[in-house]
Amino acid sequence: MSGTKTFSMPLGPVHVALEEPVYFNLTVEGEIVRKTHLTSGHVHRGMEALAMRRNIFQNATLVERVCSLCSNSHSFTYAMVVENALCMHIPERARYLRVIAEETKRIASHLFNTAIQAHIIGFHSLFMHVMEVRELMQDMKETVYGNRMNIAANCVGGAKQDINLKKQEYILKQLELIEPQIREIQDIYANDPMVHTRTYGLGLLPVDDAIALGVVGPVARGSGITDDCRKDSPYAAYGDLDFNVITETGCCAWSRVQVRLRECYESLSLIRQCIDRMPEGDIRAPLGKLTVNSAVARTEAPRGEVFYFIRTNGTDVPERLKWRVPSYMNWEALSVMMKDCNVADVALITNSIDPCVSCTER
Repeated sequence: MSGTKTFSMPLGPVHVALEEPVYFNLTVEGEIVRKTHLTSGHVHRGMEALAMRRNIFQNATLVERVCSLCSNSHSFTYAMVVENALCMHIPERARYLRVIAEETKRIASHLFNTAIQAHIIGFHSLFMHVMEVRELMQDMKETVYGNRMNIAANCVGGAKQDINLKKQEYILKQLELIEPQIREIQDIYANDPMVHTRTYGLGLLPVDDAIALGVVGPVARGSGITDDCRKDSPYAAYGDLDFNVITETGCCAWSRVQVRLRECYESLSLIRQCIDRMPEGDIRAPLGKLTVNSAVARTEAPRGEVFYFIRTNGTDVPERLKWRVPSYMNWEALSVMMKDCNVADVALITNSIDPCVSCTER
């Protein structure tokens, strides 16, 4: 639209794609977005300050509420960083139990983002179908752990609860039910003309930009970057399990959806391997002595790398607890993805990074 003047278009903080407040200031020329400026910080919760007023056991409950869909990843990484500070080694069975919980949450998280993508596209029957399939994972979490969201599977020293043979059989039956349905969903996302037209080539994030911006998780892997903490620095039982790092080379919204759906198969396989290989034994180790120490830990959450730092001072209250979340790294990529897109595609591109405001504004 030659000669068309640009103007500033506010979007948010009550957002069209999210139920969380984030503000975009879009420089628009006609219906085309020329520049994107993101402003966050509307719901800062001060959780890192709260963590320095609670002991290491109370913080296990606090950090699980940093983010709902990645909640287990935060309690998992927190438990690891405290164990590293205490120079603890957890039982082998607990390592496998942690992987089962993490991969269960990963499948549920990926399906939720996939469902929201269908909702934004306007494919409401697909949205309801994906959410119905996700309910199988929600039911599984509730049956095994007693809760649908914050499952409280981890504790400092190992796992909070064991999974007996009866629950293992139930998990395997649920996985048999969900796997063919995920394949059906992936086929729709890969081949349906409406989905393909609305997502393929949209929100491009070239490899060079992805590397320069330091994006993580499915956003990075959707641009062909083989980056996964589970492979790069194995933790828990991941070093003993067989799985592939899923990548796509399209660098677009379609590719990011495909990465998430294909990762669900890997998660299904990982859960099955854990149930098959999990040794008998204790699920918790006794706590070590609290000393003055610093430690770090990182895991691969559904959205990407979660990084924790702790500094202890010899008491049971940490002197410092800090975490870096994947959404924090991925937000900035929207300025590249949205350049020269249509205003109508802003919500779809935003959702393609699977953003979380609550963990970013911790």
